Amino acid sequence: MLGLLYDVHGNLPALEAVLGDAGDVDRWMLGGDYTLFGAWPEETVERLRSLDAAWIRGNGERWTASPGDAPEPAQGAVAWCAHQLGAATAAEMAALPQTRRDGDTLYCHGSPASDVLSFLPEPAADESELLQGNPEGVRLLVFGHTHLPFAREAAGGLELVNPGSVGMPFDGDPRAAYAVMGDAGTGVEHRRVAYDHHASAAAVRERMGEAGEQAARRIERAAFD
Repeated sequence: MLGLLYDVHGNLPALEAVLGDAGDVDRWMLGGDYTLFGAWPEETVERLRSLDAAWIRGNGERWTASPGDAPEPAQGAVAWCAHQLGAATAAEMAALPQTRRDGDTLYCHGSPASDVLSFLPEPAADESELLQGNPEGVRLLVFGHTHLPFAREAAGGLELVNPGSVGMPFDGDPRAAYAVMGDAGTGVEHRRVAYDHHASAAAVRERMGEAGEQAARRIERAAFD
């Protein structure tokens, strides 16, 4: 069984809750945004390295290695995360591939076109643009970034799957989100696991100070705003 871990965001307790729940998973696909905005960036990388996993990068890895690329409101959190990881680890994470293909399944962070533009639970007008660069023959597209777990069909019968966010869900449910699927991309199942999200939010405030306030609120509220 393949586990899909996306958008951990340095929330180690949420990650540990997921790993403790996933007893039937023997390998993992890691979909980016591993450390930024969470209280445990180093520890999260170390824990993920202990897994039998394939990795791709998200916009968080790119921003942490190249802070000038990050939006102004995130600069404080980016600087803190970069300091915690150190230049070598930040560069290593940023050098991960942007996508990974396994047969007729493509894994990316946001979309084939971008690591910051992604799909929503309901089709949007720009969906065809997001699919630019999607390789021929891909039947299943797995992505994250929006922190909204869902599965639906896009134009041409392409299956879209967002496993949701392990460390910072935005769908109103604070439980850690992940998904599993069988070999050859069959039988995707979304799962949720409870953990002490209030304690994770408090740790962000304690360790990051003012730079972590927005992230702490998002963990508490399970919402982007």
